[in-house]
Amino acid sequence: MPPCLPAISSMSIGRCAFAHPLMPKLTAAAKHGFSGVEIFEEDLVAHAKDHYHSDSLNDLLATAHDIHAHCKSIGLRIVCLQPFRAYEGLTDPAAHAAKIAEWKRWLLVARALHTDLVSVASTFGLPDGATTGDVAAIAADLAELADLAAAAPGEPPLRVSFEALAWGAHVDTWERSWEVVQRADRPNLGICLDTFNIAARVFADPAVSSGRTGDAEEAMRASIARTTELIDVEKVFNVQVVDGERLREPLIEGHAFYDADQPARMSWSRNCRLFYGEQDRGAYLPVTEICRAIFEGLGYQGWVSMELFSRTCAKPGDTVIEEHTARGIKSWVKLCKDMNVDMVGVRATEQQSELAMTAEAVDVTANL
Repeated sequence: MPPCLPAISSMSIGRCAFAHPLMPKLTAAAKHGFSGVEIFEEDLVAHAKDHYHSDSLNDLLATAHDIHAHCKSIGLRIVCLQPFRAYEGLTDPAAHAAKIAEWKRWLLVARALHTDLVSVASTFGLPDGATTGDVAAIAADLAELADLAAAAPGEPPLRVSFEALAWGAHVDTWERSWEVVQRADRPNLGICLDTFNIAARVFADPAVSSGRTGDAEEAMRASIARTTELIDVEKVFNVQVVDGERLREPLIEGHAFYDADQPARMSWSRNCRLFYGEQDRGAYLPVTEICRAIFEGLGYQGWVSMELFSRTCAKPGDTVIEEHTARGIKSWVKLCKDMNVDMVGVRATEQQSELAMTAEAVDVTANL
């Protein structure tokens, strides 16, 4: 694999629930120069229901074969299937068993997609007492996933990437996810480094007027320093690069994005992520500094995904898919220039590259 390859999450191009179906999104990603795509579960299930009328295992497998065939025809690699969630730390044995049964289905779908990586997001949003924060128990749970993945028939061996969400119940920092991965100690278990989730936990606080934690700069510097001190780059299975929008008003009750059932960071994430380099849209997280630690400090090589969640993905209209793929590849080009990263793998023509570099959003929604 070349040093770094550009990918994008299928969710970052448009929401299927708002008339942005999967196949046109994949075609647009390839056209604009992306080499790979992360297949988000919502897109997979929506396609199965639209074309096969159910999300049964057989219909999901048929859908996965369709997706792989389409991606192969347009020269797009499937980087991973994501996100498996609400799993680690479950205290109810029956709930744990149900998630393991679901995981076995995911492994079959991953094989049908011809990807070797499945992403696992840290647990959040379950009732008190439904999960434990005991690191040994969480590590044992991740080891079980990894062992099942390693035993799955087919080649190459399936890998598991564990990602700490900034609002996770027990795993909410990359340091915590790294501790879990080390304790589990499985060769096919690694971590995902996501610049948004890294910064959103220690630097950003959307529920206060400053948009920052009280010790934002100091805490961020310390976390970045630990990145190069502690992480074995061979266990970094994928990287996601994205920024966040500085809000004009705190995300508290009364704000347009407020949801009483969600932590503020989660509501902010769902509505306000931005591609790297989009300071004109309000991006303010120290993503460049985090990326320098990943690409220069660690020397990471592999897939780099533009994983955006945003209210703009849920807009109706035919321009959404083109806008987001153009913004995404523009972000990738800027990232490569800023990091001095080898851009081998970008397949855009000169005309498409020019489109990516000059693309402007049709409707830049004002910060709320």
